[in-house]
Amino acid sequence: MGLESDKQGMEFAASSKPLKPSSNISDRVSKFAKVSRFRSIGVFNTSEDLDRGSSPSLDEEIGSSNDDFVFCASKVRAKTTEVDNINNGDVEMLKLFDALLALKLAYMKLQEAHIPYDPEKIRDADEEVVSSIETLCSIKKAYKENLLKEGDTVSACSALLLAEIHVKESALEKLKSRAKNKGKEVAGLRRELQDLETRNNGLAEQIKERERESLKGLNHYSFENIVKAVGKAIHDFAKPLIALMKHSEWDLDKAASAIQPSVVYAKRSHKKYAFEAYVARRMFHGFSRKQPCFEENVMKLDDPIAALMEYPQSSFAEFCRDKYLLVVHRDMEVSFFGNSDHRSFVANGIHPHTPFYRAFVRMARFVWYLQGFSAFIEPRAEIFGVKEGSDFSDFYMEIPTELEEYKSLVGERFKVEFMVLPGFKIGETLIKSQVYVSNGGFSNGTAN
Repeated sequence: MGLESDKQGMEFAASSKPLKPSSNISDRVSKFAKVSRFRSIGVFNTSEDLDRGSSPSLDEEIGSSNDDFVFCASKVRAKTTEVDNINNGDVEMLKLFDALLALKLAYMKLQEAHIPYDPEKIRDADEEVVSSIETLCSIKKAYKENLLKEGDTVSACSALLLAEIHVKESALEKLKSRAKNKGKEVAGLRRELQDLETRNNGLAEQIKERERESLKGLNHYSFENIVKAVGKAIHDFAKPLIALMKHSEWDLDKAASAIQPSVVYAKRSHKKYAFEAYVARRMFHGFSRKQPCFEENVMKLDDPIAALMEYPQSSFAEFCRDKYLLVVHRDMEVSFFGNSDHRSFVANGIHPHTPFYRAFVRMARFVWYLQGFSAFIEPRAEIFGVKEGSDFSDFYMEIPTELEEYKSLVGERFKVEFMVLPGFKIGETLIKSQVYVSNGGFSNGTAN
């Protein structure tokens, strides 16, 4: 068989027309084998060449073998990259599912934390929900970035951007629609506000008209009754003030002399009028200022402290604060209570619920009301005082009830030692000022 094969080989060699003389036939055989191996993996389509009736020469096939090899290798690498991309896509998809699952579980935890209500669990579940949402946002961002990186043409990038623009435009249209609706709501609310303001102005005018009508019923007698009530209120407040002085071991004689020096008292007990005069002078200080006594319901409440609690920013509350700090000195309060807490509270707008401060507020309410009343009455009331050392005149002065026996001393001249309460003039009507008087027949503070 070896001879027959050799013979057939020689016949083939004899029948074939040599392309080129060559001295190294084995090299050409090895190159031919390489070309055949490339065809076996599908690089060349031999059937098409045979159908065309033409066959490339051995040199052309051998010469192009290196290029074919490079093409084959690039194709294999492309398929590998595609497989990697598919694997990366699967990974991203798994991440997306994991994030959605985590969000669902976190939301379930958040619901469970409400029944029973557990603030700590709610806070933890809320943090998990926020973390899951942030993870979804990062996955979305990474996906968009990968699309931009993989887009090998401008059209691909443009398509992605156009899609994003479409989403933003849709959101913008929704916001415009909401803004338009809100604008309509604002316009409607403005109309309602204008209507309310118009109604409020009308009601304010009605209230002022009613006040004017009610003031018509106020007369000089009403004002005089309020003046008497103020005098009684000051007298009632002076009692606990003097009692606290006695309890704190004050020297009342020296205290009275410090208030009104060189006064001749008919009785030692009359020195209480010096303390009443001290309180009245400070309470009526700045009396000309107008107070809106008819605009607040202070006088309608039985407890004046309740009025301060209900109207903490009212003119009455401000009046009480200013007058208390003026009437009760810090050293006086410390001697009474061992501290100055009352002053600290009142100065900061806090009204203490103590008997002493309650007595002060009762007295202050009448003075505050009288001050407001004097500005509303027509003609307007004017306050006046009496100088110390003046001769007593029954025309515009009166003496306390305990000194009524002086009236029996006909023809006697009495000297005004000090004014206890001021007087008022309303047109031609006079409300007399209350004064403490003396004559030369009494010793200074030693009478029984």
